[in-house]
Amino acid sequence: MPDVQTPPPHLEFDDVCMAFGARRVFDHLSFRFPAGRISVILGGSGSGKSTALRLVGGLIRPTSGRILVDGDDVTRLSERQLYRVRAKLGMLFQGGALLDSMTVYDNVAFPLRERARLPATEVAERVRRSLDAVGLADADGLLPSQLSGGMVKRAALARAIVTRPVILLCDEPFSGLDPVSARRIEALLATINARFGMTVVVVSHDIPSTMRMASQVLVLLPGGAVEGTPEALQASDDPRVAAFLHPDVEAALRAEAGPVEVAPGGPV
Repeated sequence: MPDVQTPPPHLEFDDVCMAFGARRVFDHLSFRFPAGRISVILGGSGSGKSTALRLVGGLIRPTSGRILVDGDDVTRLSERQLYRVRAKLGMLFQGGALLDSMTVYDNVAFPLRERARLPATEVAERVRRSLDAVGLADADGLLPSQLSGGMVKRAALARAIVTRPVILLCDEPFSGLDPVSARRIEALLATINARFGMTVVVVSHDIPSTMRMASQVLVLLPGGAVEGTPEALQASDDPRVAAFLHPDVEAALRAEAGPVEVAPGGPV
């Protein structure tokens, strides 16, 4: 009998293979992220985290397999049909990607002006609510160059949620931030998830934040991917998962064991 407490999947990869020439990124990757929760894709550099986000948005297509976004298989949609799916997505880019010549207000208003023909009063109200949600109500007239790194991320987050997307995608939202600013972004993502009911998908290499905020985690490892709750992954007896989640412990154990002796004529 299915667990009635588990929401249906909102984002699903089904047997996805992806390669760039001879470089294979995903080999039969399958996972399911639930609706209305925060899910995290963990992995080291070059593991395919950002590639996964590009696949979700239909910016690139897999070699094979299906990718379901809110029930739509984006691998089978035309560019015109993908527009409808992309309208459900909000994107928080790694560096913020604010337009330098625009004020914070105009940066946040930009998606509304591009995608919808709304009266100026409604645009202003939506921008105000989004800036309030990230604690930047008084920064609307500032330029990106006048913001701290944490404020840039918060302004970019306000822009990502101003259209009230169904799914919010976040590419390394904590990178380049000091610990206090990173924890603030983490708290804001949790608040936005709870307040607006958005499904939040975070790409990250930050293990502590993942264990605090995630409902479901996908760990991209060299030998394949492992999916589970933070609790299940912490208790996993898979040595690959343990080495990724607890690198300091693994290093200490190797140091304690001392150098490995190689018999004469053995491998070097």
